[in-house]
Amino acid sequence: MNNNNPYLDIDQQMVGDIYTSSQVMDNLTVLCDDFGARFSGTPEEQQAAQFIADTFEKYGLQNVGFETYSYAGWSRGEATLEIIEPIHKPIKCISLPYCPTSEIESELVSVGYGSPEDYQRLGSSIKEKIVLASSASSPNLGRWVHRKEKYERTVLAEAKAFIFVSEHPGTGPETGSLQDDKAAPIPGISVSKEDGAFLTRLIERKGMVKLRLLTTDTNLPRNSWNVVGDLIGKEKPNEQIILGCHYDGHDISQGATDPASGMAIVIETARVLSQYAGNNLKRTVRFIAFGTEEIGLIGAYRYVDKHADELDNIRFMFNLDAAGGKSRKGIVLHQWCELESFFQQAKQEMAIEMPIGQKVHPYSDHFPFLIQGVPTGHMGDAEAAPGGRGFGHTMYDTLDKVELVNLRAGSSVAARLSLRMANDPSFCPQRRSTETVQELLDTDSNLEGYRVAQKLANHKNS
Repeated sequence: MNNNNPYLDIDQQMVGDIYTSSQVMDNLTVLCDDFGARFSGTPEEQQAAQFIADTFEKYGLQNVGFETYSYAGWSRGEATLEIIEPIHKPIKCISLPYCPTSEIESELVSVGYGSPEDYQRLGSSIKEKIVLASSASSPNLGRWVHRKEKYERTVLAEAKAFIFVSEHPGTGPETGSLQDDKAAPIPGISVSKEDGAFLTRLIERKGMVKLRLLTTDTNLPRNSWNVVGDLIGKEKPNEQIILGCHYDGHDISQGATDPASGMAIVIETARVLSQYAGNNLKRTVRFIAFGTEEIGLIGAYRYVDKHADELDNIRFMFNLDAAGGKSRKGIVLHQWCELESFFQQAKQEMAIEMPIGQKVHPYSDHFPFLIQGVPTGHMGDAEAAPGGRGFGHTMYDTLDKVELVNLRAGSSVAARLSLRMANDPSFCPQRRSTETVQELLDTDSNLEGYRVAQKLANHKNS
């Protein structure tokens, strides 16, 4: 028995319930099998939002409601890719979200991994070409290079179009947004690893490869929803701990691991905290299901805008995006070194393996909070090497890939940490200043993609 754990009784009740209940998998099954991809702007997205709200209410959350917002919608059309020189051959492809309607013929050039050095090396030879880039990141770079960073470097190099090549065999094309909440300036599509390898070999063998690309996608305004529910604190109700995850997926898949496994953990955390600690929470714990993350973190940005007057009172935003996957269930702090001691103490009390580290990235719902100075972190393993998405963002990110043991482990960690953050009076981090945030945005190597996006935005506005 851990006699140094003041939360022992509630810990045991919550963990015992989580590990003897199928609720977390039951809820994930509904999200995936009943509502499919839950892609932005579809009826299934709205049905999923209603299910989450109903479940929050069933589990005893208060102030449950929808926050509706408008955004730049996107609908997939047919995309075709054809080699026209030196051979004639069609290549299967899909458009990437926010791809515009276009018809292009041009020479193909490969940027390999699409690292900054690859673009610098090729320089002006990219101009007016169709660019081929792997979804993998260079093993020598030491960081993950996101699809958007590669696409935006392609636009800045004045290319005509972008082809994204999946790094994983047998999974088909890998999807993902080209831009955030707006139509993309040039078309972008995705092909399988196998077809990408064929195109690369063709360049190497023949020297010049010419392609014809046709996309027929549409960009029209739509509405979406954030779903919010509270467990209201008894001593400091205005202070908040936020647990969030997005519920929208991509239209080609169930998005079972990314993001729905994390959304199921948010719901499960709400269930057990409400049942075993709901009357004993000092701070408010707010649960948020964000919409339209996959096409630009739109729901999170809209939430931050709407709740600007509450940001000073947010003690921590804990992002559980895809938290039910296979990674270790630790906490990754977004360069909040002063918070490590709190979580190390929690780890000792909880008597579990829980890696704790510092690393930040701009590609999930914590980021709109981070740039406003709010203390943030996400569930994951800061010690893990940069890697690809596996089945994520492919048609094979399906329910059968998610294991109950991982959902239970993530739910247990999320619930126990939330209890401590809500009740420990020493846990009282404050917002960063604007100057401190800007310094982080300007200097952190893992935020290079954000800086490239800002460069493109400034270039378009100049």
